[in-house]
Amino acid sequence: MERLQKVIANSGYCSRRKAEELITKGQVYVNGDLVTELGTKVDSGDTIVVEGVTLNQNIRKEYYLLNKPRGVICSVSDDKGRKVVTDYIDTKERIYPVGRLDYDTTGVLLLTNDGEFANILMHPSNRVEKTYLAIIEGILTTEEIYELKSGVVIDGVKVIPKRVKIKKKDTVKNREKVEISIIEGRNHIVKKIFESIGHPVNKLTRERYAFLDVKGLQSGDYRMLSQEEVSRLKALKK
Repeated sequence: MERLQKVIANSGYCSRRKAEELITKGQVYVNGDLVTELGTKVDSGDTIVVEGVTLNQNIRKEYYLLNKPRGVICSVSDDKGRKVVTDYIDTKERIYPVGRLDYDTTGVLLLTNDGEFANILMHPSNRVEKTYLAIIEGILTTEEIYELKSGVVIDGVKVIPKRVKIKKKDTVKNREKVEISIIEGRNHIVKKIFESIGHPVNKLTRERYAFLDVKGLQSGDYRMLSQEEVSRLKALKK
């Protein structure tokens, strides 16, 4: 027998974190009975219904890398009818993005229907590194670069980048291109980091997720991850 939230995640319905949220909100039934207690154990013969959907526990796991375009919602649906990232992937499986990129942020995005895989990559204890290229307003001073590298407090929590590197300085347009690597996964975190020292981000691209990049992929293009890549990503679990 396995924990209910893990079984839901393994079914590809959502990540384990989201599964836990749905359980506590009373959106999950097992064999017709409402289950709201985390840690409840189920077996392969149980019928599990999440938000009215009966789960198939024997789905084919799929893993994709998308070069996310600008102006696309990082979700599986949008009530305003805007384009979402799953629109770009040709599959019949119920896939979803691993984490989020802002509407106007481009670059590396992983999508899957493997909830445990998604949980490994998103869980902060596994310290998965993400690298971004930001075009910021203004030119960073030596003191500001030191402050960035030493760590800044965002929403009450100190964030210390793994790396900060100036890629290009444009004194005419008064802006700078900066590469920054972080293990944080909070919403808008890169923008908040630069805003905290007075340099708003004008353009943001995620260049790498762990060891993956989008070389060879045009904006909006995608590819399936190889089994070796999936294994390497799963091995990031501490």
